[in-house]
Amino acid sequence: MITTARMHRANRGSHFRAYGLHGSDPAQFDPFMGIDHAWMSAPTFPPHPHAGFSAVTYLFLDSETGIANRDSQGNRTLIQPGGLHWTAAGRGVVHEENPAVLGSTVHLLQIFVNLPRERQSAAPFALSLAPQDVPVVQRPGVRVRVPFGSFGGARSPLTPPTDVTLLDISLEAGAELELPLAAGQRAFAMPIFGSAELNGESFSLDNLRVPILPLASKAMMHKLVADPGGAKVAVFIGEPLHQPVLSNGPMAFASQESLIAATAAYQRGDLGQL
Repeated sequence: MITTARMHRANRGSHFRAYGLHGSDPAQFDPFMGIDHAWMSAPTFPPHPHAGFSAVTYLFLDSETGIANRDSQGNRTLIQPGGLHWTAAGRGVVHEENPAVLGSTVHLLQIFVNLPRERQSAAPFALSLAPQDVPVVQRPGVRVRVPFGSFGGARSPLTPPTDVTLLDISLEAGAELELPLAAGQRAFAMPIFGSAELNGESFSLDNLRVPILPLASKAMMHKLVADPGGAKVAVFIGEPLHQPVLSNGPMAFASQESLIAATAAYQRGDLGQL
């Protein structure tokens, strides 16, 4: 049985708007911790810390410009439209992301992915994937990009610290796509444009609903169908980590002691500066 969650609108002036998915129950999207589907055309967030999880930025192909990413580890990356940057914050890092060309709009997903407990206090590192290296799977009336994870015999070359899948799916009017879900996995679908149905459950930006497939006890196939106007959908798939989530906002750990230690390290300046 499908359950649903609601997205929430957020704006910061005229240069940033987003639909956010952040559940009050950490188990609801586990191992994902939150997602923002956003449009940004000017610097919005000053340099800020992350620790205990991964902050992932994926740019849709219709972005007018890229994202300039920099962090306190010395990484400097230009994320191109259609590309991806994965910051595994580990014990802590400070980073900042701004549109490469101010005034041009970036269309993106900001995805927060939990780290397995044993990786939460590891050294931070970053992974990047160029647009041309993202695998594409074609089906009748359907185009699927696979920025991380796998689908339809295609696997992303990215090897992230948490084994999860993102599918950027474009469907023509009335097109259908079968989504396999392995035993032990959970999935949910986020509307990007248009409206669609997942196993008969309708969702779109108009109703702000996100359908969540139940944790699979066995391998199952699910059906995604676009409405007459077509649709663009992001599907997230992962195996829950089933670990505590203790958070102060920019940091989240499985233990209170680790959270306190990372917070103190940031306040001392041990996470570095930009």
